[in-house]
Amino acid sequence: MVILHIEHSISDFDTWRTAFARFADQRRQAGVRGHVVRRPIDDLRHVSIDLDFAEVEEAVAFEHFLRTQVWADPANSPALRGTPTTSILRDETLET
Repeated sequence: MVILHIEHSISDFDTWRTAFARFADQRRQAGVRGHVVRRPIDDLRHVSIDLDFAEVEEAVAFEHFLRTQVWADPANSPALRGTPTTSILRDETLET
């Protein structure tokens, strides 16, 4: 599994959640198999998102979509504050 890990600050979680929900179809079409949203307990104006993909190329393409179509347009990302940071990770779960 490949994970597109995203972190960024937000102004309001409910506004952010509504904007995130609007892109559910695009996530599905891009190959997102699942996602997890987390917020630090000591900073509720920050989000961490993990999007799961089968292939690296899907994650790279979706990151490009986010940078050029979503985050670049304030109407598409109304609660975004600052510039998101991203990492593309490979799941290396170890057996114990």
